Amino acid sequence: MEIIALDFSNGKTHDFKLFKNSNIHTKNKLLADTGYLGITKINLNSEIPYKKSKGNKLTKKQKKENKKLSSQRIIVENVIASVKRFRILREKYRNRRKRFGLRFNLIAGIHNFEL
Repeated sequence: MEIIALDFSNGKTHDFKLFKNSNIHTKNKLLADTGYLGITKINLNSEIPYKKSKGNKLTKKQKKENKKLSSQRIIVENVIASVKRFRILREKYRNRRKRFGLRFNLIAGIHNFEL
């Protein structure tokens, strides 16, 4: 899977806030985790796993759909793990902040080239 879009912010910003402020909103199908609650309001063609509510368990159908979604999302998680091998996301970035985007784009290019 290729990395096709990147977005950055200064300091600690939640991924979903970054997504809302970006221009990445597409008509493509988005597979998100539970950190993106409310994404269906922004993109109707998106899926997030079901969460159990207080005192209620998930039905077998919901568990099956969660498993199907997680089997598709594992590809994305593997791409994130591939980028983390370069240690730019895993550890504190100690170089010039101006060049973070450039370096991350280079790492994304290396990842895409390895495919």
